[in-house]
Amino acid sequence: MKFVILGFDGPEGETKRKVHRPAHLERMETLDAQGRVILAGPLTDKVGSLIVIEAESLEEAEAFANQDPYTVNGVFERVEVHPFVQVFPKHRQAH
Repeated sequence: MKFVILGFDGPEGETKRKVHRPAHLERMETLDAQGRVILAGPLTDKVGSLIVIEAESLEEAEAFANQDPYTVNGVFERVEVHPFVQVFPKHRQAH
């Protein structure tokens, strides 16, 4: 199943992001190597990040989000995880 993770930066998010980015990227690269990252990146209006991943359950996706270095170290002050059904692009959908 696919899940959208929205991480909303706290007041010191931009400053803390620079410090914790290497650990965050290392964790994301591990998941990406497993083929489970659909897309991910920071929002350009600097309110946070969008991550779309494959996970077995909502609980697994929530655990991933809650254990992310950005969440643990206060880059994100709030994280939302939502189940997601990909409609487009069609050529990237799992069948």
